[in-house]
Amino acid sequence: MKLLLIRFSSIGDIVLTTPVIRCTKQQANGGDVEIHFLSKKKYQSILQTNPYIDQLITIEKSVSEVADRLKAEKYDYIIDLHHNLRSRHVKTLLSCPAYTFKKLSLKKWLFATFKINLLPNVHVVDRYMETVKPLGVHNDNQGLDFFISNEDKLDKHSLPETHQQTYIALVIGGQHPGKLYPTEKIIEVCQRFEQPVILLGGPEDNERAEVIATAVGDKVFNSCGKYSLNQSATLVRDAECVITNDTGLMHIAAALKKRVISIWGATVPQFGMYPYLPGPGSQILEPAEECDRPYSKLGNKTFYKAAYNCWKGLEPERIVATVREATND
Repeated sequence: MKLLLIRFSSIGDIVLTTPVIRCTKQQANGGDVEIHFLSKKKYQSILQTNPYIDQLITIEKSVSEVADRLKAEKYDYIIDLHHNLRSRHVKTLLSCPAYTFKKLSLKKWLFATFKINLLPNVHVVDRYMETVKPLGVHNDNQGLDFFISNEDKLDKHSLPETHQQTYIALVIGGQHPGKLYPTEKIIEVCQRFEQPVILLGGPEDNERAEVIATAVGDKVFNSCGKYSLNQSATLVRDAECVITNDTGLMHIAAALKKRVISIWGATVPQFGMYPYLPGPGSQILEPAEECDRPYSKLGNKTFYKAAYNCWKGLEPERIVATVREATND
């Protein structure tokens, strides 16, 4: 049996598909199955070392870039875990049986706009797994996968000597502003810790990270934009604890079975995207109920609302106390 799995983006969403990849490879057709995965090229580092994928196919922008290759493969089934215009293009192009992930966009919109919660109390991983249920595949409950090649592993000696042994990883990045824990509060969190702290994020987070590092001093090392995604994942893997916004590295931390303290702002765990089977001692921290959440579906500013800025009940002392309790267990 030859299957094409589709998920084009983004970091966290792709990591959340890894149980489907693993379970399908091991269980579909008695384990006699070839798995191809179609994604965007910018995310190939997440998937290229996954041993359960036989072929990784990537595009820059358009499915047309790989249309001839896809048609030549003669797939038995398509597993569409994205359910968008691009994946619809693939299904039209190949005309083979397809199982498609059911999005809950309308229900999320109702929740964010009118606070009408019709969402099932089911993690998105389990909803992904429903997509392959017709192939006799079930969830093995082993959690997420994230594989780091030897070439991508970070040499600890590239870090300041103060951060080469134990440290707390603090992920300050996020795709949308409503997910970003405020800079002044991060400064206070770092100041309250005895342990060294490594700030994680992309190049777009570097300026904010420099403000934090300058305010706190040598206790904080700014790694934002300095390392590749997989090298940053190495920093996550080796951390004593990971404090993170609702973002891709949160899911990577869960995949690596870390102690994850996740901080939620405009978005809510009820959307089904909270850390999936992370390490023991993990906690989900949310603001007070009066913060009018969920504020938006993605954490972005909507045309009819101001930018999200309510973090009441998520003060730095609460975060620090939660980390101390978790790390002392």
